[in-house]
Formats: sequence, structure tokens, C-alpha cells
Amino acid sequence: MTVDPLSPRFARQRVLSGIGADGQRRLADAHVVVIGAGGLGNGVLPVLAGAGVGRITIIDDDTVDESNLHRQVLFGAADIGTPKADAAARAIARQSPDTEVEAVVARFGAHSALPSGTDLLIDGSDVETTRFAANDAAIAAGIPLVWGSALRWSGQVGVAIADADFRDLFPDGPALDADTCEIAGVAPTVCTVIGGLMATEALKLLTGAGDPLVGRVLAYDGLRGTIDELRFARDPDRAAPAAPTPTATPAPPRAELPDIVTALELDVLLDSDTPPVLVDVREPMELAIAALPGATHIPLGQLAMRIDELDPDADTVVLCHHGVRSEAALAHLRHSGFTRARHLAGGIDAWSRDVDPSVPRY
Repeated sequence: MTVDPLSPRFARQRVLSGIGADGQRRLADAHVVVIGAGGLGNGVLPVLAGAGVGRITIIDDDTVDESNLHRQVLFGAADIGTPKADAAARAIARQSPDTEVEAVVARFGAHSALPSGTDLLIDGSDVETTRFAANDAAIAAGIPLVWGSALRWSGQVGVAIADADFRDLFPDGPALDADTCEIAGVAPTVCTVIGGLMATEALKLLTGAGDPLVGRVLAYDGLRGTIDELRFARDPDRAAPAAPTPTATPAPPRAELPDIVTALELDVLLDSDTPPVLVDVREPMELAIAALPGATHIPLGQLAMRIDELDPDADTVVLCHHGVRSEAALAHLRHSGFTRARHLAGGIDAWSRDVDPSVPRY
């Protein structure tokens, strides 16, 4: 089935200035790829489907956790433990049966390729390394990227194009010590607000309505009840970003990636004659709750300063709470010559769930 742009379902949208019947047809013909089916993805996806986007691809390698349910409204208790991409695709299919929706259970990385015919890329992963990879993939493909971020009571949203992209905002690349929701928390309404703003930018870009957030970032503060605007531009002395070398398809599931080790695989490795070096990049207060014996503790924010404490030739496994910070740490280690480093998929939470239930979950 295909989305009918003249359906009565879109009557209140077609009368909008800047959309009309032509804009609605463009939505029906569009293929939008959404990276991340978490809090921001949950805000974006139902709006895209409800607005009549004809084809949506959802890329996410994570599974639904009980701690997600306060803000990821597409999921319910029955979805716990299932891949987020699959659960989100099922929810979207129920909402809009005419929408062509595909779930890709995979981690989007620096060498991942966009599906054929992608018109717009949306990054809702809220992971810095993924957002930089999405930025570079979009620029290489000549399409816009809509990105968003949510943390505590605030969030940001912007649009990246070739003349003003995410690297113009953050020329030093991903920050290793960036806070995450699992440490700092996030208000569910912030995800709703930022997800809605991201969806608005997507609709504007696809239909040609209004002025997209090119060279601008909207910063929302839920506690103050304000939205501020930051303007930026391309540094004229900056070289154009190098295009990544894509593979034929998005990266395979995490368990198959060479830089990933699952909890069950790590359990076997730790019992071997040559166990890997464990590096725990969580904060001290987290170690007081749960820890793996023998792990070297280097908080992510200290990794760059203390990297000389580690052997670049050793088999190394980095771990954190859920795998977000350990992925950022792994990127830094790989850049520093640690070719035999990997990180624990799902973090110590996966270890508790799959290997040792006596390790507390938090």
C-alpha cells in the first residue's frame, strides 16, 4: 500500500501555507531515515508517519529497557527486551498502515551507508559519535541532516547541510566527557518538545515550507520556559569534510561488529588463559553500585589524560552502564592506536541481565 496524499486524513495539513497538495505529494514520495528509536526518535517517528511520509527506515541497535518507558511513548511493558527498531516499526505500522516502514537493527557508524533513495536523514541517537557519522554521511550523500539533543531539562535542534554542518559547530569532533541521560537524567517532555521541533524541520525540508534551521540552532530550556537561537557559519578556512567510505548496507548488528563484545562472549574470554584488560569508564558513584572485579577504573572524562596507563597492544574491553560512553571511549582508543580494543555491548547492565544477576542493576 502507498500513502494517498489526497486522503481526508491530511485535509488540515494540505490547507497550510507552504504545503498544499504539492507538498503533501512530496511527503508521500519521500524516504526518510531516522537513526535512533529512543526518546527523540519516539518524538519524531509518529509525526512523520501521521503527516504522510511515504517511506521510513528506522536504524537502532538497542533494545527496550524498563527505564526507557517514561519518555519513549511508542513502547509498552510488553516491548521490554525487544529491539527498539522493531518495536517502533510495529507501532508506526499500527498508526499508519499505508506507510512503508523498515526496521534495521544495527549501529550506524562512520562507514555505514544510507539506504538507497534516502531524501532526508534524521539523527535522534543523541550519541555524539553517531551524530558526527550521520553528519558526514548526509553531506557525502548531498542531503540534509536534522539533528537533536536532549539532556536534563533542555535540548537543542538544528539542520546540517554542506555549507553549514555539525562540524562547523563542533570542529574538535565528539567530546569524550559529554554527559548522558543515564547519568544526568532527562525530562520526558524535553524529548517530546525536541522531537516535535525535529519533525517540524523535516516537514519543512521535505515540502519546501518556511525557513529551515540552516546555520541556526534552537536551544530549549524547559525550566526557564525559553527558546534561544544560536547562529553559526562555515569557517572559510576550513576544508570540506572528507566523505566516509560507505559499505553496501548499514553496519550489521552489534554482536557481529569487530569492535563489540557481548556479555556472554566476555564471560568466556574472562575464563580463558589470556583474559582481556577491562577498563571501566563510569563515574565513581556508579562503581559503588555495581562493578566487575579486576577492571581498571578511568572515568571517561579522564581517559585522554590517563591513556598512558593502558597498553595499546593488549586485548582491551571497555565498559560503562549501557554502552554509550564505552563506545565514545573506544573511538578515542582506536584513534590512539589501540587496535585490539573493543567495548561491551549493553554495558554492565547487559552483564547483569545475561551473565550474573547478582550484579545490581540501576
